[in-house]
Amino acid sequence: MHRDKARIFDEYLAAAARVGDRDAFSRLAARWQSRLLRHAYRLSGDHEAARDIVQDAWADIVKGLPSLRDSGVFPAWAHRIVTRRAADSIRRAQRRRRTNDAFAAEPAREDQSAAALELAVDVPPLAVAMAALPSDQRAAIALFYQEEFSVAEIAVALEVPAGTVKTRLMHARRKLRAALEERKSDV
Repeated sequence: MHRDKARIFDEYLAAAARVGDRDAFSRLAARWQSRLLRHAYRLSGDHEAARDIVQDAWADIVKGLPSLRDSGVFPAWAHRIVTRRAADSIRRAQRRRRTNDAFAAEPAREDQSAAALELAVDVPPLAVAMAALPSDQRAAIALFYQEEFSVAEIAVALEVPAGTVKTRLMHARRKLRAALEERKSDV
């Protein structure tokens, strides 16, 4: 398997951080913060929730890093922690909604106001199509193409079998293709 310089550097930082090098941990956190935030947002759909999820995930990463045996799996391991924290956050939010008798009244996901429609014109078609995907497919496709994770790494990060990852990728690709072709025919 071909490993690029960035992955090797991340592996080095994770190994150094694992044995207590604070500077290495700071650099590792700086390199991965935005990626983990994007992943949390893809799963939660809420910027504030994503920040909270990642903050909690970093606490788990700090605690678990000394026991991480293979520094090369840090990316998938960190994403898996964020996935778990996102699932916990979503469960808590669902309990709150049930408690407040608001479970049936989910807030609208997309703002259809004139201002939102004007902003949507400036958004690239692929980004619009990706935002319309279900969160599980959006997470899989983003990890595969944007983070360049392998199917096995995505399976670890999302805590699903590799076959499920392949299915999610297949469905996401079909939906993206259909959305882009539909938009192309509208133009």
